[in-house]
Amino acid sequence: MGLQLFDLTGRCALITGSSQGIGLALARGLAEAGAEVVLNGRDSARLAAAAATLPGARVLGFDATDHTAVRAAVDGFEAEVGPIDILVNNAGMQHRGPLEDFPPDAFERLLQTNIASVFHVGQAVARHMIARRRGKIINIASVQTALARPGIAPYTATKGAVGNLTKGMATDWARHGLHCNAIAPGYFETPLNAALMADPAFTAWLEKRTPAGRWGQVEELQGACIFLASDASSFVNGHILYVDGGITVSL
Repeated sequence: MGLQLFDLTGRCALITGSSQGIGLALARGLAEAGAEVVLNGRDSARLAAAAATLPGARVLGFDATDHTAVRAAVDGFEAEVGPIDILVNNAGMQHRGPLEDFPPDAFERLLQTNIASVFHVGQAVARHMIARRRGKIINIASVQTALARPGIAPYTATKGAVGNLTKGMATDWARHGLHCNAIAPGYFETPLNAALMADPAFTAWLEKRTPAGRWGQVEELQGACIFLASDASSFVNGHILYVDGGITVSL
């Protein structure tokens, strides 16, 4: 079969939080592998601008933290357009601050955006996938799924939960023909990391701490996503694939 295993022609992929950064890069990679991509976000103007850069891309705007809105959007798309074969749960946010002073409202926003959205969208899409007995779900975790660093304890908690929810999805849904895995990015040049990228001291620390010696580029996540979305990963389930330049394996 060779490279045909990675061909996504004829498949439809929904990517949440895909108006910029990692989500948009993953959408672009899936499209180049042949998939029809559906972009999602809450900012309609930003979403339209992103779609303009991807010929043929569809837009499905909804708030991934709103269970009712998610269910209505997914069910409506399935009924009016067609099946969602691939789901990438990418919607996420960051809030930095010392744990002892961390605002409770920011903590709640992290929980809703980073973990509840994975449940809401994952469940809504999986119900249709289960009926067809096939489907690929890819959750975007983080090196913070396995590691912690000062100032982001609540974010670390949410990404740890994403890792375990991925394992739970595989445990419950593999018997229905679904493949549920996660990609755990290291430190990439994204809008979410703008504050860190602007700090020369942090970049110097990161380059020394990471065996690869540099920040990652978002395009370097595309291969992992295509692999997990394709037939090439037909016996991979509940796996967390770290794409991190080696940071999680080196002291």
